[in-house]
Amino acid sequence: MSYELRDHTADVAVAATAPTLDAVFAAAADGMAAAMCDEIPEAGGERFEFDVRAEGREALLFDYLDELIYQRDVRAVLPVDNEAEVREDRGADDEDAEWALEGSARGVPLADVSARDLKAVTYSEMALEETDEGWRAYVVFDV
Repeated sequence: MSYELRDHTADVAVAATAPTLDAVFAAAADGMAAAMCDEIPEAGGERFEFDVRAEGREALLFDYLDELIYQRDVRAVLPVDNEAEVREDRGADDEDAEWALEGSARGVPLADVSARDLKAVTYSEMALEETDEGWRAYVVFDV
């Protein structure tokens, strides 16, 4: 699993690849953390857990990253070492399908790092697709 930061007009983008859907979500989140902080401490901070639900896969990726920004602001931590478990929950008639994510991250106290502000995740140019090698995600963040 990997991510790459890319310059984007007045914003920053993360391109992530991974063999599984779970791993590409986590890689996109790790890329978001890297966009906020050049040097991420290898130790320190407490792990926290959270759940996210959305109507579609792309919406789940958006809401997941948005939740991490919310957790950053509420807990005053940089969410790193992200883990995600993604699943599709089908309703009784398959019309009520919903996507769910169980996630966790290590919250490095913002006081311990030099972090840049990242305002929000955007739907601008967002992509989430399965490839021959696994999964690819592309997300633009407003800085």
